[in-house]
Amino acid sequence: MGNLVAIVGRPNVGKSTLFNRLTKTRQAIVNEQAGTTRDRQYGKSDWLGREFSVVDTGGWVVNSDDVFEEEIRKQVLLAVEEADVILFVVDVVNGITDLDMEVAAILRRAKRPVIVVANKTDNNDLRYNASEFYGLGLGDPVCISAISGSGTGDLMDDIVSKFKKDNEEIIEEEVPRFAVVGRPNAGKSSLINAFIGEERNIVTDIAGTTRDSIYTRYNKFGFDFYLVDTAGIRKKGKVNEDLEYYSVIRSIRAIENSDVCILMVDATRGIESQDLNIFSLIQKNQKGLVVVVNKWDLVPNKDTKVIKTFEEAIRKRFAPFVDFPIVFASALTKQRILKVLEVARQVYDNRSIKISTARLNEEMLPLIEAYPPPATKGKYIKIKYVTQLPGTKVPSFVFFANLPQYIKEPYKRFLENKIRDKWDLNGTPINIFIRQK
Repeated sequence: MGNLVAIVGRPNVGKSTLFNRLTKTRQAIVNEQAGTTRDRQYGKSDWLGREFSVVDTGGWVVNSDDVFEEEIRKQVLLAVEEADVILFVVDVVNGITDLDMEVAAILRRAKRPVIVVANKTDNNDLRYNASEFYGLGLGDPVCISAISGSGTGDLMDDIVSKFKKDNEEIIEEEVPRFAVVGRPNAGKSSLINAFIGEERNIVTDIAGTTRDSIYTRYNKFGFDFYLVDTAGIRKKGKVNEDLEYYSVIRSIRAIENSDVCILMVDATRGIESQDLNIFSLIQKNQKGLVVVVNKWDLVPNKDTKVIKTFEEAIRKRFAPFVDFPIVFASALTKQRILKVLEVARQVYDNRSIKISTARLNEEMLPLIEAYPPPATKGKYIKIKYVTQLPGTKVPSFVFFANLPQYIKEPYKRFLENKIRDKWDLNGTPINIFIRQK
C-alpha cells in the first residue's frame, strides 16, 4: 500500500516549492503526457527505495490566494484523515502566526505523525529563529530551504522513518482490482451496493492494513475480482462531505491500488472540473479506465443521438486520451450493472496484451513509411523497427529511429492511434518511447 504524505500550512510559506522539491525527480520521468490540470498538487516521490505520494493540500482550494482560516482548517482535517505523514510547513522569516497556532492545535489532537518543517532557513542565523517553533508543541522542527534544497535530505529520512511497516495484504496477482471513483453523489456507494447485492457472496475479507481492509474479493455472476475500497464509503468522516476536492484526495489511494478505475459520472450534471481532476489522477497512475454515466434512468430523452452527443462531450473533455469505454447505467435500477463489470474485465485484459514483434513491424512499418515523421532541419527521420517492452504495467512500445530527439508529441500520438486502430487497447493507457536504434 502506498504511503501518502500531505503538505499543510498557511499560504505563502513555500508549500508548492517544497512539493516540487519532493516530487521533482520523478515528475519528469513518470509522466510523459502533456500536463494535466492539477499536476502541481499531486506527485510521487521516492527516497532510499521507499515510494510515496505527495499531496499539496493548498493547491486544491479554488481561491487559494485568499484562503480563509475555515478553508485551511478543512484542509488540515482532511490531511489528518487521509495521510500517513503530515508536513506542517511554517516560515522562519515570519515566525509563528495565529493561524499556525490554530493548525497546530488540530494536529496535536490528531493521531498522525506530524513533522514541523521550518522553511526559508536560508542561512545559519535563521536557524536560531527556528527554535520558537518548539512552541507549537509538535516536536523538533526540521530546518530546510525548499528553494535551495538544503535540509531536504534529512527531511526525507524523517518522513520515511515515520511510515508504518506495511503488513502487505496477500492478494492474488492474477485477480483484477477495480476501484470505483468519482465525485460525491455520483453514485459510487449505490454502484458498489448493486455489485454486492443483498445476497453477499463475498469470498474473502482480507485483514486490513492501515485502514480496515482495502480489498474485498467477490466471486459473482461469473466474475472474480477485488473491489478496492475507498475510505469514503466506509466511514463518513467528520469532515463535511460537500467539499469537492476531498473526493479527489480520497480517491488517490483507491486509484493507486487498483488496475482498472470505474469513474462514475452523474448523467444529470455532465463533466465538471472535479471529474477531470480524478481523471488526471487515473492517467498519471496509468490505470485502466471505464467511464460509467450513472443515473441514466433520470435522463428523459434517451435516443441514440442523445447518447452519441453525450459520449462525444465526454471524450472531448478527456482528450487526448479518448480510447476508453463509456457505459450508460443506473445503479438504482441496476440497469447494465453487469455490463460495467464485463467492460472493466475487458479493460483489465487489454492492459496485459502481448503483441509479437513480427506482427507489430508488419502492421506499423508500412504505415510509418506512408506517413513518415516530418523532416526537421532538413534531416530525414527514419523509424526502422518497433517492439513491445516486456513486463510493463501498461502496454509500452519502443520505436527505434535514427534521430529520436526530433520526433515530437503529435507524431507519437499518430503512432499511438495507429496501434489502437489495429489492436484492442480500449480503456488502457499505452506508452510510446522513441529510442536511438
